[in-house]
Amino acid sequence: MNYPDGPTMGQSYASTHWLIKKHAKGLSHADSVIQSPFEANCFNWVLGHILAGRHEVLSHLGGPTLWNEEEIALYKTGSAPITEADQGLVLGRLLADLDETQELIVERLEQVSADELAEIVATRFGERPMGQHISGLHWHETYHTGQLEILRELAS
Repeated sequence: MNYPDGPTMGQSYASTHWLIKKHAKGLSHADSVIQSPFEANCFNWVLGHILAGRHEVLSHLGGPTLWNEEEIALYKTGSAPITEADQGLVLGRLLADLDETQELIVERLEQVSADELAEIVATRFGERPMGQHISGLHWHETYHTGQLEILRELAS
């Protein structure tokens, strides 16, 4: 096993959830679509991208997802940047969905067995143990959570 157990992964998701909320505190929706002076996506897109990853986690864990395919498509890797306030989901919705996915992910990770995490699942990266995939998706979330700090500063 080269990934943590479910409850440990849940604690990791709790850490990024807390940090994302900290970075978003006090931002308006208009703030969330401010473009950087260098090539990068805005706060809104990065947060939506994190949530698209959380939906992937929930689908592997057998949990409910909150978004439809059209909403997920706005924030998938390679999707068009969000440059105007009306192009993406409203920041308040993204933050509410972050809270809800947090509860769902932690609840399911507290219940998932070692055998379930070891099951080989099909992913966009090929077949791998579910626990490895979920752990990798969390690593990806930490990468983008770090970007939010810089994007928040642009709005300040």
